[in-house]
Amino acid sequence: EMVEWLGHKPAKTTYSSDYFEELYEIGRECIRRNKAYVCHQTKEEASSYREEKKDSPWRDRPIEESLSLFGDMKKGKFGEGEATLRLKIDMTHANPVMRDPMAYRIKFSPHPRTGNQWCIYPSYDFTHCLVDSLEWVTHSLCTLEFEIRRDSYYWLLEALDMYRPFVWEFSRLTLQNTIVSKRKLLRLVKGGHVRGWDDPRLPTLVALRRRGFPPKAINRFCASIGVSRADSVVGMHAVEWALRTELDRTVRRAKAVLRPLKVTIANFEEDHKEALQIPNHPQQASMGEHEQVLSRHVYIDETDFRMEDERGYYGLAPGKTAMLRHAYPITLKEVLTDDEGIPQELLVEADVAKSTKPKGVLHWVSATPFSAPAEIRLYDRLFKSAEVSDETWLEDLNPESEKIVSSALVETFVAEASVGDMFQFERVGFFVCDKDSTDEKKVFNLTVTLRDSYGGEKKA
Repeated sequence: EMVEWLGHKPAKTTYSSDYFEELYEIGRECIRRNKAYVCHQTKEEASSYREEKKDSPWRDRPIEESLSLFGDMKKGKFGEGEATLRLKIDMTHANPVMRDPMAYRIKFSPHPRTGNQWCIYPSYDFTHCLVDSLEWVTHSLCTLEFEIRRDSYYWLLEALDMYRPFVWEFSRLTLQNTIVSKRKLLRLVKGGHVRGWDDPRLPTLVALRRRGFPPKAINRFCASIGVSRADSVVGMHAVEWALRTELDRTVRRAKAVLRPLKVTIANFEEDHKEALQIPNHPQQASMGEHEQVLSRHVYIDETDFRMEDERGYYGLAPGKTAMLRHAYPITLKEVLTDDEGIPQELLVEADVAKSTKPKGVLHWVSATPFSAPAEIRLYDRLFKSAEVSDETWLEDLNPESEKIVSSALVETFVAEASVGDMFQFERVGFFVCDKDSTDEKKVFNLTVTLRDSYGGEKKA
């Protein structure tokens, strides 16, 4: 599903279990060629003998005896751990993978595809090269940690006079501030540290899709980093660059106020309703327009207001003028506070003649019914450290990796969004409508901020 979502359609999907019968017969052929034997060492004994480079006591048993015992393994006459089929390579080899690796083991568990048809199962080292050869694979691709297994890959195919594909190893993709190890990701999911495999903070494809990553951005990112054998850690700025490049030209603009602060335009009548036609994209006229109503009561973000002005600040302060995006300049005349001095409402006057051109531009929404409630989920790096330690990785989890803003307001047309619809909330970031949305309240996940501020928060 994820491969097709990325825009790639496999010519055919196959499974190793499709070849269980062929693999069993190849196991018998290995025995006949004196390249395999049935062994009764326990897992611990076999490991100890490999370390000491000692032969198994059953290494030189007669071929016919191993053939018979391998058949008994298939018939379920042995219990789990009582017998294995091992390849006869070289117990003194410098590469520990070559010290008679296991080819088959007994396991009385139903297989997801073959059910209870089999009670013996081939190992990865046995299966990988054989299925590649049977399918006439030209290039077998894997990450560098499998390079040590190349010796056994080619040894088995040569021992059986089978076609040998070209093996190509490359470095694993490592991203800053996250992990890609399936084992560690499983611990995060099972431990309740994240919402699930599709938690927007994870690097899984289902999580990236839920966070709003379009396939083109992922493909562009992969193309930009290329394929290499050199170990490297890719910074999140590279991911964000690919993401913004795609989203900036394709996503509709809208307004969302995360921390609403009420503003009353004193020189407007109480029933003032002014319909403004707003382009959905500043450079893409073909994307059309939407209507935003300007009323007497609007909301701006509380971060766009300060009681004291200062140099370099372009938001509202007493006596200061700022522009309501797509509307009029407003000048702050009075601040209404509660008993504790916390601002509750700003009284402003609008310059309907637009005689001033202030530097500060503020995003806003009108009061209901011209805005709608929304939940905004802001995401930051999953781990505090850029390069996550193997030993203390759980302790390095960032407790601020998800912040939920439950009382945001959005334009009314945004509240009609379907799951997966994307918007650029002006001056905030790119967002996607999440599957947790309801008809009463939509949920939006932060996909990426507007600038390279990974780990930071934009200020007015």
